[in-house]
Amino acid sequence: MAVSIDTVYQRVLALANKEQRGYVTPQEFNLFANQAQMEIFEQYFYDINQFNRAPGNTQEYSDQLSILYEKIGTFEIEQDDTWMNSNMTPTNDIMNIPWGEIYKLGTIKVDGAQAELVNGKDFDAAKLSPLTAPSITRPICMITALGLTVATGANTFAIPGNNENLSISYISRPPRVEWAYVIVNDKALYNDNIAVDFELHSSEETELVYKILKLAGINLKAAEVVQVAQVLEQTQVQQEKQ
Repeated sequence: MAVSIDTVYQRVLALANKEQRGYVTPQEFNLFANQAQMEIFEQYFYDINQFNRAPGNTQEYSDQLSILYEKIGTFEIEQDDTWMNSNMTPTNDIMNIPWGEIYKLGTIKVDGAQAELVNGKDFDAAKLSPLTAPSITRPICMITALGLTVATGANTFAIPGNNENLSISYISRPPRVEWAYVIVNDKALYNDNIAVDFELHSSEETELVYKILKLAGINLKAAEVVQVAQVLEQTQVQQEKQ
């Protein structure tokens, strides 16, 4: 399902150099590639939000939503206590969240019971009221700048290593891609052993090429390259919406 970074790079070079408009270096390409990847990835969530908010009959969007969920599915992760023990070190009942890996938090569970995510004000209020006090079967949690706190009682908190079985689900960030290379006779030769491919859906290969080409054209100050990339990208979007 992954997209070969070398294939994308070679296509970008072929299009950028078609009229001798300049050369995209590996360093420049890697920078543009990661930016393009995040633009495509973040667009998934925007599109899902727009389709879900569409008024009236949404049947026409059902296939598009299914495709989007399939594309995001690659990045859906669920972790248990083992991962949490090594990645979310607790300090004063607050677990540090590795935001570098997590793009969007999903659900947090304690012994299978899903914790309700609330803000700090509601979190404190819930603990003080007998009617809303958290329990092992009705945990609550909050996220602050310090990290994640999960309460299973007025003064009881669930953390990795306690008797409770904690789990967390989230959408992971796409790993940074890299067209890796070695220098041979003053030329950069692709090194597949240490290169990092795109983890986006294979159908995104063409979109990646066009987005990277547009960024490269801006960098090269080649208006023709930018224009070609924009036209190709718009055509691709129109085809996907048919």
